[in-house]
Amino acid sequence: MNRREALSSVALLLGGTIIGSSAFLSGCKTSGSDAAISFSADEISFLDEVGETILPATSTPGAKEAKIGEFMKVIVTDCYEPKDQTIFKDGLKKLDEASKKKHNKSFMESSAQERHDLLVELDKEAKEYQQNKKKEDPNHYFRMMKELTLWGYFSSEVGATKALRYVAVPGKYEGCIDYKKGDKAWAT
Repeated sequence: MNRREALSSVALLLGGTIIGSSAFLSGCKTSGSDAAISFSADEISFLDEVGETILPATSTPGAKEAKIGEFMKVIVTDCYEPKDQTIFKDGLKKLDEASKKKHNKSFMESSAQERHDLLVELDKEAKEYQQNKKKEDPNHYFRMMKELTLWGYFSSEVGATKALRYVAVPGKYEGCIDYKKGDKAWAT
């Protein structure tokens, strides 16, 4: 099974809940294709900081170490529909504007606690929006960022081997392994 087939299987298991999940089933554009948008190095750094605020480094590496900004750039430019690309890209400006409105400084200038508080508010806003939106309404930009952060982190080498329990495959099959409260989930 190749990576594309594996991602298609994951999309089917998730029931297509990830925004842009049709890319799993139909495949993404090749990296040489024309992208409707592009990301600057500053925007990728911004996405790294958003990801690090969502999944900060603790006893395990954070999202920044998984290069989450680069992952988001690739998925958005290669897999998202043009309308979702625009929403995502505009969301970078909206997030920064929300930070300026709340803290009188940009997201990048804000402290870790200020960033956290802002993203908690945006997460609540996104949940309410998603619950009340009509099918034809656009997706919420922060939901996209959060989903891509989680997907990118837990499918990265860092996330799979350091945040989750990892056993290199192939290995022997063990159909029943005891789970102890507090154990990490399995990556394999």
